[in-house]
Amino acid sequence: MQIRRKDFPENFIFGTATSAYQIEGAVNEDGREPSIWDTFSHTPGKTKNSENGDIACDHYHKYKEDIQLMKEIGFDAYRFSISWPRVMKQGKIKNEKGLDFYNRLVDALLENGITPFVTLYHWDLPQSLHEKGGWLNPDMALYFQDYAALMFETLGDRIKFWITLNEPWCSAFLGYFLGIHAPGHNNLEEAFTVAHTLLRAHGYAVKVFRELIKDGKIGLTNVVTKIEPANETDEDFQAAIIVDELINGWFHDPVIFGRYPDTAKGLLKQIGVNINEDEMDIISEPIDFFGVNYYTRQLIAYDPQNQLMYKNVEGPLPKTEMGWEIYPEGLYDVLKKLHQRYSIPLYVTENGMAGPDKLENGMVNDIYRIEYLENHFLSALKAINEGVELKGYFIWSLLDNFEWAEGYSKRFGLIYVDYETQKRYLKRSAIWLKDFLKR
Repeated sequence: MQIRRKDFPENFIFGTATSAYQIEGAVNEDGREPSIWDTFSHTPGKTKNSENGDIACDHYHKYKEDIQLMKEIGFDAYRFSISWPRVMKQGKIKNEKGLDFYNRLVDALLENGITPFVTLYHWDLPQSLHEKGGWLNPDMALYFQDYAALMFETLGDRIKFWITLNEPWCSAFLGYFLGIHAPGHNNLEEAFTVAHTLLRAHGYAVKVFRELIKDGKIGLTNVVTKIEPANETDEDFQAAIIVDELINGWFHDPVIFGRYPDTAKGLLKQIGVNINEDEMDIISEPIDFFGVNYYTRQLIAYDPQNQLMYKNVEGPLPKTEMGWEIYPEGLYDVLKKLHQRYSIPLYVTENGMAGPDKLENGMVNDIYRIEYLENHFLSALKAINEGVELKGYFIWSLLDNFEWAEGYSKRFGLIYVDYETQKRYLKRSAIWLKDFLKR
């Protein structure tokens, strides 16, 4: 079945997404200070080939060119993140030159008919605030509130769609438990402390948003993974319920219901992890939408040797270059579940794949990415046709970029970036998308 744009609701938004540290570069320009990702990526052995975001895609200087490429493809909207260490010195003092960049970016987007969606936090905590305890310090929620207020006051006259946090699960568990993301800690209790501080920060930002912005929408974006038991056993089924609550429910239930999920909370208490439940009233400040970052599923098996009593089992389906199973049906499943459980508007704020992209004669023939997007669009459309209030879809990513711990080894972009020359090339998928969006 060929999918067409007109199959979607008339006001449905198609966009693309990026994040500041992955594309901007210019890490020492105009008063920008280091973030935890500058420190982490410059620590030997932390990223592939010891690569970093010092230059990345040089979007800081090439943003006008990149906006023209978005316009050429035909995107309705652009989701980007603000670099906290670019706009505030020491995490708290306004930096006018940094703010000027985002003013110029937003104005250029609007001039080209592209609606900005802004993410306040996409993992780049100012290093100066990390040295005050970072997300382990409960006061960080108040620092974040002040930062959010500055951005609402600076850009709120032109930006009507805001996202507080991107994937707090990753910030907490990849950064503080598994140690593969900044700041690289390995402590389970720290991860839950950080998760709680992040959710409090989200709540404080929503509270100040309501005070300052009267005609905008604000939400939270999570990585949402389809969780399934690896085998049809009671043990695997129970383990899958707990993992679903730890990855998905832990960052949704508190925001809507003002409480953490019971089954996972019970396991954590059983293994001696202290769970802070202070200020759930702040965490559950009413929001306007959830952002859904969907990439794959996880198959879960019971494992009594693991601290959290489970292990991941490799699935049989084809995989992307990240090793993630390609499972478009899972997008339909998670959208349906979120709709039924929370009754809140949804946006797919990230979906895409890393592929074995090769530039040949000025073209990347990524037909696998076209197939991937078509199948995920079909899953989204199926959910819409069954009553899910899905209002938009953002493809990850506009550009090939710095893929965190993977350095520059993985290419997610619709646009190929030659990192030596910073030249951009539309991939076959971008040309297909251009046609789709015009149809």
